[in-house]
Amino acid sequence: MRTMWKHRLFWPSAALVTLIVVNTIARPNFIKLTLRDGDLYGALIDILRNSAPLMLVALGMTIVIATRGIDLSVGAIMAVSGAVALTIIDGSDDPGNIGTVLVAVVAAVLVSLVLGAWNGFLVSVLGIQPIIATLVLMLAGRGVALLITGGFITTVNSQPFSYIATGYLFVLPFAFFISVAAIAAVALVERRTALGVLTESVGINPEASRLAGVRSRSIIWGAYMVSGTLAGIAGIIYASNIRAADANAAGVFIELYAILAVVLGGTSLMGGKFSIAGTVIGVLIIQTLESTILFLGVPSAQSPVFFAIVVVVVVVVQSPRLRRALTRLSASRSGGGGEPPTADNPKQKAEVGR
Repeated sequence: MRTMWKHRLFWPSAALVTLIVVNTIARPNFIKLTLRDGDLYGALIDILRNSAPLMLVALGMTIVIATRGIDLSVGAIMAVSGAVALTIIDGSDDPGNIGTVLVAVVAAVLVSLVLGAWNGFLVSVLGIQPIIATLVLMLAGRGVALLITGGFITTVNSQPFSYIATGYLFVLPFAFFISVAAIAAVALVERRTALGVLTESVGINPEASRLAGVRSRSIIWGAYMVSGTLAGIAGIIYASNIRAADANAAGVFIELYAILAVVLGGTSLMGGKFSIAGTVIGVLIIQTLESTILFLGVPSAQSPVFFAIVVVVVVVVQSPRLRRALTRLSASRSGGGGEPPTADNPKQKAEVGR
């Protein structure tokens, strides 16, 4: 039990399970799944589908934070990505053509990649602090999106494009498979290759990593490119869900939710050690909380307060000091406690001397 408490994923997982249990007690239909026309529906399915944009953004944010950085521009990149995709589709002769949709999606992702590369250039090459470098694009990005759409909300009626967010594949939402593919790709690269270790080393001590021969500049640059690309894909899913490009509403506050998901998952904002699995759990916690808030009928103006209170409780439960206190309490109850070995304790002088 003591070892389980010390695992970094124990408390996030416990928080997620608690939320699910509480919701199930309050509304038994929460865990009920319905098969209709060959597709699964239910509150849990909605959570999986709606969490896809945040999941993508949080994965990119995890890699950036692991390098001791931060990316505040992900929401703006989402807005630009959606604007690019919708503008291409809206300007085509056949918006419902799959080829047109593929061209629009590829173009939007490439633009997002360029924007992520720009952030990486400012941070890794020019040496600008990450929070300042990404704040520039955070402020300018939505203006760029408005320029692309001409200052209007661009809407389209394209079935292939709508399928990205609302379609189903193998009885599950297609957006869920996109997030699963992103999780698998990031986990494979970061945990099955040397890149993950190098990323952690750069986050722990960039200068020592550079002196050891690690190309820290390239790793940091690549992290921001990954973050920008994933944010661009998230922007496409968001635009597909509402069938419109809204530069002012797309990705609002998602950078804060992504950072929160990363922290809830056990990744330190100081850089270094990170957890992909923890980020996934953190995203599911946030999405389940949002579902809970909607069910309780909390007014939209008051929902941030409710959300903040619950998050504070979760963060406090995960605090290292509380973990140590619980460990000491468990040890004392099991008879393993006692005074620490010191030279002033006659009964333990022999142990100290060993």
